[in-house]
Amino acid sequence: MLARRYLRENPEIVKTAIKNRNMGDGKMVESLLQLDEEWRNIKSKCDNLRHERNTVSALIGNLKNEGKEEAAIDAITKSSVIKTKLDKLEESAKKMEEKLQKELLELPNIPHESVPIGMDESDNVEIRRRGFENLRKVPEGIIPHYELGVKLDIIDEVRGAKTTGSGFYFLKGEGARLEHALISLMLDIHREQGYIELIPPIPVSSTSMTGTGQFPKFVGDAYKIEGEDLWLCPTAEVPVTNMYSGEILLDEDLPIKHQAYTPNFRREAGEHGTETRGIVRVHQFNKVELVNFIQPDDSYKQLELLVDDAEEVLRKLELPYRVISLCTGDLTFSSAKTYDIEVWTPIGNGEKGEEGRWLEVSSASNFEDFQARRAGLRYRPKRHESAEYIHTLNASGLALPRVIVAILEYYQNEDGTVDIPNILQPYMGGLEKIKGHEPIGESAVGAGLRN
Repeated sequence: MLARRYLRENPEIVKTAIKNRNMGDGKMVESLLQLDEEWRNIKSKCDNLRHERNTVSALIGNLKNEGKEEAAIDAITKSSVIKTKLDKLEESAKKMEEKLQKELLELPNIPHESVPIGMDESDNVEIRRRGFENLRKVPEGIIPHYELGVKLDIIDEVRGAKTTGSGFYFLKGEGARLEHALISLMLDIHREQGYIELIPPIPVSSTSMTGTGQFPKFVGDAYKIEGEDLWLCPTAEVPVTNMYSGEILLDEDLPIKHQAYTPNFRREAGEHGTETRGIVRVHQFNKVELVNFIQPDDSYKQLELLVDDAEEVLRKLELPYRVISLCTGDLTFSSAKTYDIEVWTPIGNGEKGEEGRWLEVSSASNFEDFQARRAGLRYRPKRHESAEYIHTLNASGLALPRVIVAILEYYQNEDGTVDIPNILQPYMGGLEKIKGHEPIGESAVGAGLRN
């Protein structure tokens, strides 16, 4: 949430930010400023009436002491009239305050000055590539993960759709084992980087969703628990960021670095086609999330460290990837600056004629004090100083389905087996290859997958 004072003093900056984000022409700023002006006028009238009422109350006591009963009665009547006016104005101010707060929640964050200005993802700026120096030679005839997953019987979308619906899937056998290994690897890597592990609640309240910026804008993307003010967690960012809401942390507590593994649930599955088939875009997926709480002066330095923390997983897996800086038109609602980490797979037609395709596996963002103002996250720089809003940052470390896609496609062999990255082999009991197993049931015979 933007501070009201910032909005009053920098309306043109806010309007420009909205335009650069492709969220309109900024007229909502004028509406908010007008509402804020009306609210301040009413509050001023309330203050004047309180002063007048206090003056009359003091007069009543003096008149009574002086035995001027008739004048005292007139003053009491005047005080009652003032009280009635004041009650009405305070009620009006309260309603206006609620409306103002609600509309402020619709304002996006201001992009940092270093964020490239652009319309959409085509204007994002590539910062660096890694892992292409010793690129693995990919054999001819490799197949996409969604075909390989069926062939090896490690990904089962058909039965996932049967039990739950489209956009859900089963991981089986070595596929499930691969995901468990990745989770353990990520937790170990980030623990060594100084992250404290959390197992957070999966359901989260509307207040928590509002605190991190998912609500009110993205209510339609969330899964509601009927009969409760609870929603299935869309990302561990929500419970972890809000765990300190309403508290005042101390300077010596910072930085706080948490990691949390959770399942995540999102309604938006996007359009399905050759670019999103399989488990690239699904309704339920697992992820290790990294959340940082940091002093404002250090948050952009911390953002660079956070990106490197997430990159380390891909370096250990020896997967080729790149880091891009999102332009203003591609930033998320709450972010002031975001880096996306995209892993490369050899299957698909990429942008600008490149072979292969890029899959986003992490977004690392600095929200500055935007989430902190919404959630009430503050710290006290010195014990005797006033509390200030903290800066929050987070990154996926990493989104698991797309990492699995990259491993199945990049490490695929000509015979349809998949080499397990060296770093993962100890987590899989020394297993070196994913060979799959024979599918179950008559349907597999009919599909030619079983003798």
